[in-house]
Amino acid sequence: QVQLVESGGGLVQAGGSLRLSCAASGRTFDRYAMGWFRQAPGKEREFVAAIRTNGRNTDYADSVKGRFTISRDNVRKRVYLQMNSLKPEDTAVYYCAASTTWPMVVVPASGYWGQGTQVTVSS
Repeated sequence: QVQLVESGGGLVQAGGSLRLSCAASGRTFDRYAMGWFRQAPGKEREFVAAIRTNGRNTDYADSVKGRFTISRDNVRKRVYLQMNSLKPEDTAVYYCAASTTWPMVVVPASGYWGQGTQVTVSS
């Protein structure tokens, strides 16, 4: 029911900022909690941030709390991840996800995934 396409990744120096976007298609976007996950080379995919359908309740991994901000626009069907004070350890492929469950530290089989966008932080 939902297709997701991420954009906004790229190369940035440590301490810099990037804003990731996730464009969604589907009639029921506002009924899904949305989240961001990431996977670094040689590591498992990990939870980064999530936001509830109403756009007011959020959850963050401890490693990004205070630096990253997730937001959504249910009219435009967009989800964003504002990343500030980036560190080399933030380097990973970032994936957008949609789920009917909350909390969204994992995505069930009924959820949806985007194709991912590369974020590289240099020092």
